[in-house]
Amino acid sequence: MYNTIETPNDATLLLDLEGLHVVKVERGDDGYRAVHVLTSDDTARACPTCGAFSVTVKDRKITRPRDLCAGGRPFTLLWHKVRWSCRESLCPRKSFTEQISQVAAGMRTTARLRGACGRAIADGGRTVAQAARDHRLSWPIAMRELRRYAAEVLPEEPEPTPVIGIDEIRRGRPRWEQNPDTGKYVLVADRWHVGFTDIAGGQGLLGQVEGRVSTTVATWLNARPQAWRMAVTHVAIDMCQTFRCAVRAALPHAVIVVDHFHLVQLANSKLAELRRRLTWKMRDRRGRAGDPEYDHRRLLRSNREDLTDDHLAVLERDLNRIGTYGRHILAGWHAKEKLRHLLALARTNPPRSVIAHRLHAFYAWCADHAYLPELITLAESVASWWAEIEAFLLTGISNAKSEGTNRVIKLEARCAYGFRNPINQRLRSRCATTRGSRNRSVPA
Repeated sequence: MYNTIETPNDATLLLDLEGLHVVKVERGDDGYRAVHVLTSDDTARACPTCGAFSVTVKDRKITRPRDLCAGGRPFTLLWHKVRWSCRESLCPRKSFTEQISQVAAGMRTTARLRGACGRAIADGGRTVAQAARDHRLSWPIAMRELRRYAAEVLPEEPEPTPVIGIDEIRRGRPRWEQNPDTGKYVLVADRWHVGFTDIAGGQGLLGQVEGRVSTTVATWLNARPQAWRMAVTHVAIDMCQTFRCAVRAALPHAVIVVDHFHLVQLANSKLAELRRRLTWKMRDRRGRAGDPEYDHRRLLRSNREDLTDDHLAVLERDLNRIGTYGRHILAGWHAKEKLRHLLALARTNPPRSVIAHRLHAFYAWCADHAYLPELITLAESVASWWAEIEAFLLTGISNAKSEGTNRVIKLEARCAYGFRNPINQRLRSRCATTRGSRNRSVPA
């Protein structure tokens, strides 16, 4: 029978499981290895209840805790344990089995195996099911280890940052049901998550809340310490009135910034609406191949600097041949380009006189074509958000990091085939979006 020993050997160093000593390694007929180990930690003889060291052996048993693979293949760990008798008269425990920090009493897996599973999900980009399968653990254990590891590496409160970005992302697909009385489909479920991203630093996703309403956004901001809120000087958002109201209520001192991406997207959508409306008026149908305005829809979405002179000549020629409606579509394209010409001043430290000149040119063009409702709506949107747009022109702050964070979140949900638990989804999203900054902080 094996006895407790403390002399290290090469196999013990290779196993590197604190508290255990390798006695021998065998290879069975099936090719799997069996590693026999004994307890080398003298504190394993201490009673867990009273702390007294026992000297009386009651029984011996062999357990098989699962551990990390060695050499790329799993092995069987045979732990020859001793069951000790506690001789303290006042101790309610009469006997106990040896345990070490890596393998607690009653555990069938080592702590480093479970920890590696949690790290594989949080830092390795694996799904819970895949990590559990690779580490020979169950799904609940893998999810529990992810929560434990996330609690260690994710800070409870984000570090102060001068610039944050706010953006929403849909959680799953909207659900529609048909009204039996009217026969129309109504929206019954459309769940959203609103994320807060560190724009100025590398913290990634600072947090998420469920629900795209101003109260939930303001509640998350107000829950941060006063020093953290005062450190925020700029907030980047899209053209969402919900976010603007929440920021003004929770961070009244912060400057709200709307970047150019959503403005150009709005201009392109208004141009597409104009093109479709005029196509219906001209042809009494939707556009299709062979219609000049339909064939050139990609050129209409393109930027002026991306078009060659030949492309621009073809676009103007074909739209002018249509007549009045074609010239109206061309006017909508010029309105979009004048807005882009204004937004191009960002990050150039422009004087306010230049900004005012280009803004007036855009407004004047829309006013000259006031018979086009799409251009009037576009001009009204720019006017209602001008303070935030001007802040973008003067600071150049963009919400691109928030958009990139949303892309990572969508990829994480796609790899997991969706999420049913919103709490787990927010945890997985934050682990995925902070993976780069956490890995950079870990020394090689």
